[in-house]
Amino acid sequence: MKELPYVTMFLAHLQLEKTLSANTIESYRFDLKRFAGFCTGRHIEDVRRVDADLLSAYIRSLYDVGFAASSIQRTLSALRGYFAFIVAEGALKKDPTELLEGPRAARCLPSVLSVDEVLTVLGAVDVTARGGERDRAMLETLYATGMRVSELCTFTFEQLLNDEKLVRIIGKGSRERLVPIGDIALEWIKKYAQHERPRLCRPFSDSTVFLNARGKPMSRMGVWKIIQKYVRAAGIAKKVSPHTFRHSFATHLLEGGADLRTVQEMLGHANIVTTEIYTHIDREYLKEVHRCFHPRCRTRTP
Repeated sequence: MKELPYVTMFLAHLQLEKTLSANTIESYRFDLKRFAGFCTGRHIEDVRRVDADLLSAYIRSLYDVGFAASSIQRTLSALRGYFAFIVAEGALKKDPTELLEGPRAARCLPSVLSVDEVLTVLGAVDVTARGGERDRAMLETLYATGMRVSELCTFTFEQLLNDEKLVRIIGKGSRERLVPIGDIALEWIKKYAQHERPRLCRPFSDSTVFLNARGKPMSRMGVWKIIQKYVRAAGIAKKVSPHTFRHSFATHLLEGGADLRTVQEMLGHANIVTTEIYTHIDREYLKEVHRCFHPRCRTRTP
């Protein structure tokens, strides 16, 4: 089938009643379209013919082509939500995803930068070059607030509360949170806003803080490419993405003594279990310090 029935209604339901983010809804749209293509390949043209065996075969096909467990879980979420919706609408009598099992996501420790590595990347930005002040302000903001890259790309001046030294971040599910932002990040945003942003502005530009050379909001890929540029310039071999700055923000807070609930609030995690992964990073750091400096742990050459 070219497209599953009721997809538009389902996505509207997610937007209006579940208040999922536009990015999540677009991902679900793509997941459902891909499944529809799989059905076509199996000569399934009626959603009533979809059963648990077909869905299991689809999930196995995603494994076979190398999809990550997290991507497969998201696909399962899209399928479960969709079929539950059309059952509730009376278009289907039985939900074929009821007995479907998905992969367990591995709790991998995300890559983080040390404080010195963060400073090295920030210092690699040539603020006298074109785009330098904007790039420095962006990186400082990512590290100072722990924003997701999608939140950075939609960040507006109305969300910047200068007097209170806070930013109002619109996160997943349109949930809002207030996060402190340090003096250094604020100073770089101010420099960029005064010197460089006026040169990037176009008549159609809105109040989004960070603009590209065409006067439009920065894209996630654009931010990613900028970070890669400065990571290479800093000589850091680690795999670094915009999310690495978020991971580093959380890890450095915990290393400095912040409590988990406070970090959860600043990251905008709905569930503290998501935040707890950073305690594992902190433990690894502590063990590494112990291995390096404790006299009964260090490997000594006789």
